[in-house]
Amino acid sequence: MGSIYPKDKIKNSKDKMKTIEKCLKKPWPYWIGGILLGVMNVVLLALVGISWQITSGFLLWGVGILQWFGLDPFRWEYFSHFKSYYDPLISSGNVFINKYTILNIGVVIGSLIATLLASQFKWKKIKSKKQFIAALIGGIMMGYGTRLAVGCNIGAFFSGIPSFSLHAWVFGIFAMLGTGVGVKILVRFFI
Repeated sequence: MGSIYPKDKIKNSKDKMKTIEKCLKKPWPYWIGGILLGVMNVVLLALVGISWQITSGFLLWGVGILQWFGLDPFRWEYFSHFKSYYDPLISSGNVFINKYTILNIGVVIGSLIATLLASQFKWKKIKSKKQFIAALIGGIMMGYGTRLAVGCNIGAFFSGIPSFSLHAWVFGIFAMLGTGVGVKILVRFFI
């Protein structure tokens, strides 16, 4: 007399694979992503003592590169306003090894893993020189803007709103206005 258990196991494993494939390859609803990001930000704050930030790490990488060329950016006026914020990082001796670098590397590796699991990784050719120049100018403007706003949409807005920061609300309003203007410029001149 045959047992039905092996067939049940096969059916269960196929169902599990379909569920895993559905979770990895299909887009998640925005509200699930928002909840997960919020929970991870709280866990990060509880474990490390900082909220999620990205551009501080990139700023420190830029400082490190300028130091290789003999400059001392920490003496610049900008850093005098944030002395207590950057002092612990300066005293470590290496601006590349810090909690912000670990966060940035984690974001890059996590994004790569998610892209690979969803089979969405693709090398894309740059469409035109015009598109390349627009991307380069946009990136420079975003980098400069993040220093003026003391953070990007993650550090200045996403992490600022839950901490009841007034500047996060101001940042959010002007980020939306700037996005509208930027889209109009992009459509008119670059697309």
